[in-house]
Amino acid sequence: MKQLLRTTDLTQIIYAKAILSGEDIDCFEMDVHMSVLEGSLGILPRRLMVLDEDLNQARRILRDHDFELEDL
Repeated sequence: MKQLLRTTDLTQIIYAKAILSGEDIDCFEMDVHMSVLEGSLGILPRRLMVLDEDLNQARRILRDHDFELEDL
């Protein structure tokens, strides 16, 4: 799996997952339970992962929806 998105903005993660789901691209959210360690402050970023073969298509789709993605 490859990292598609890393953010502390929970709304971006939810929106990206909804968009990708609509395009039949499976994604997995990582670091969801890190808030227990940080005291639920929202300072640790969450990561959205996709399969290696879906990465380019997923990046293109999210950029079309005005997501600013890191170049990895």
